[in-house]
Amino acid sequence: MAVKLNLSEDDLVEQSEINVTPFIDVILVLLIIFMVAAPLATVDVPIELPSASARPQQRPSEPIFLSVKADLSLALGDESVAKADLPARLASASKGDKQQRIFLRADKHVSYGELMAVMNLLRDAGYLKIALVGLDRNELDSSETAVPAAAAPQAPVAAPAPAAP
Repeated sequence: MAVKLNLSEDDLVEQSEINVTPFIDVILVLLIIFMVAAPLATVDVPIELPSASARPQQRPSEPIFLSVKADLSLALGDESVAKADLPARLASASKGDKQQRIFLRADKHVSYGELMAVMNLLRDAGYLKIALVGLDRNELDSSETAVPAAAAPQAPVAAPAPAAP
């Protein structure tokens, strides 16, 4: 509160006006700071991001799962299979239908190069519809708190891989 001093009178009179000059100074300084900082907070890399709309795909009645284990061995369903025998075993599992989708699962310790080598084997065998299988993040997070990791149910989520030209 400001006080106005009158030299002629002995009483102090209160001034009812607010001094807004310091307030305006602070606001202007903040405005300048935000005007300088705002362009620095934006990203100037011109890219077009794709939109993601992953919906659960319908699983066939008898899906074919090909698994790449941590030791880089392959398993078709529950049975181990050698890389040389893979095309013949896939033909018998799919009954010769090369348009059937193969669900590819890999241990998280398998390198990207090894996974691509298995995908090349599938492509060379004529199977171009490959779905990569992973765990649903929401189900994984809820199962870790409720059930020990060894007994956690594995709910596969398939994401179709693009077919090679």
